[in-house]
Amino acid sequence: MERIPILRMGEFLLVTIQVDMHDQLAMTLQDDLSERISGTGARGVLIDISALDIVDSFIGRMIATISGLSKIMDAETVVVGMQPAVAITLVELGLTLPGVITALDVERGMRLLRDRLQSR
Repeated sequence: MERIPILRMGEFLLVTIQVDMHDQLAMTLQDDLSERISGTGARGVLIDISALDIVDSFIGRMIATISGLSKIMDAETVVVGMQPAVAITLVELGLTLPGVITALDVERGMRLLRDRLQSR
């Protein structure tokens, strides 16, 4: 079964999506990520979607769900690298991704995670 790698970087988990997401892969990522947060006690999750050219409504909702699950498990989530076309599509679909924090790139996303954890 195809899986998206989840890397641990200190107290953060880094997810870099390099393949086109299909529904089953998104569900597997959700399960794998919740298990890794629980198993590692990670305080933050950074999801890099810069390689995605298309995000449909299911994948958009899945990103919001992953962010919500992470929050419940005491981990902040930041999504980085959203392409302009993806952002436009999400807005046109009416998806606002409540609770999802975004940054332009990985560097800014990591800084944002650190800042949010320090302010707790």
